[in-house]
Amino acid sequence: MQARLVSTVELAEGVNHFVFEAVGVEHLEFTPGQFVSLHEDVEGKQITRAYSLASAPFGNNRFELCLNRVDGGRLSPHLFAMRPGDMIAMSEPMGTFVLREPPKDSILIATGTGITPFRSFLQAYLPQGAARFTLLFGVRHESHILYRTEFEELASRHPQFRFWPTLSRPGENWTGRTGHVQAHLEEAISGRKDIDFYLCGLKQMVDDVRATLKGMGFERKQIRYEKYD
Repeated sequence: MQARLVSTVELAEGVNHFVFEAVGVEHLEFTPGQFVSLHEDVEGKQITRAYSLASAPFGNNRFELCLNRVDGGRLSPHLFAMRPGDMIAMSEPMGTFVLREPPKDSILIATGTGITPFRSFLQAYLPQGAARFTLLFGVRHESHILYRTEFEELASRHPQFRFWPTLSRPGENWTGRTGHVQAHLEEAISGRKDIDFYLCGLKQMVDDVRATLKGMGFERKQIRYEKYD
């Protein structure tokens, strides 16, 4: 299968939002939270990287990605150099990092581009009004609160959604939450035991939050995660 780049937008320094279309496919079917793998020959070797989908299914052949440009990386510099109309090989969507059915009230915890599958979750499930979501999003600097305006607008339209960005290196004008996401877990949980957790981001964050939640008595089945270095 081939993907054609439709457009790209810089979200923050070193982070781009990509819109692709699957060539020859009328409807690209996937479940929010899944990923696609992209393949490219680089210096005579086929490089494959898996990227979480940053959008809910549109009912057409388009999909969106949110990617870091990794200096010295094998594939991301190639993707950042692509122009609209350029093609790249792709796999069909797959993966099990999806909401449990039926959806329960959930806390979504992300760092960096780990926000990507949660954007897909929220686009798909918030309009259904079936569950309450808190998105706890940790980044270093305010400039890297990815999709900030979109999430703030979702929170204003959907009372069952809370958006809690937190900065580990806040500027002097920042008045929101600070520190790491772990510091705000107890406030988000508010004493409840009947909620699910979805974690996506750096390995240290995911491991720390999992250990904290297990120490608080939450069961393994209530915690789903994806992590990266």
